[in-house]
Amino acid sequence: MKKVGIIMGSDSDLPIIKKATDTLKSLEIPFEVHIYSAHRTPLQAAKFSQNAKENGFGVLIAAAGMAAHLAGAIAANTTLPVIGIPCKSSYLDGIDALLSTVQMPSGIPVATVAINGGVNAALLSAQILAVSDEKIAEKLKQKRLADAEKVLEKDKNVLENL
Repeated sequence: MKKVGIIMGSDSDLPIIKKATDTLKSLEIPFEVHIYSAHRTPLQAAKFSQNAKENGFGVLIAAAGMAAHLAGAIAANTTLPVIGIPCKSSYLDGIDALLSTVQMPSGIPVATVAINGGVNAALLSAQILAVSDEKIAEKLKQKRLADAEKVLEKDKNVLENL
């Protein structure tokens, strides 16, 4: 099974990454997490992404706030799919990170999820891996069914309590 590589620009992004890792754990998808900065450790970030495919990764997630160049820097050094998570900082409510992550130049695509969207980044990673892994595809299907059941249960509770 391919792994998901998760890179965050700072340990301040850990609460968002925890949501992603919890989701991957629930789907039994292996992952590795690292802190590499596009600006402060560019050589390490480049080396990780250049070797990711050979090291068993199938998709990479990059989370960063503010200037949020990490996802683009990672994507520039690999042909693996890269998912960017723009992280909210104390400035501009994460809009700066969102725009930095989503506005990639032609030829270096980065899929981008919502600000602080760790869960969706993990689920999108799983969907990418599920293209060639039927076990993951089945787990995603079961998760969707369970999520639908939760909504229907809430619907039932609302109707009973009104």
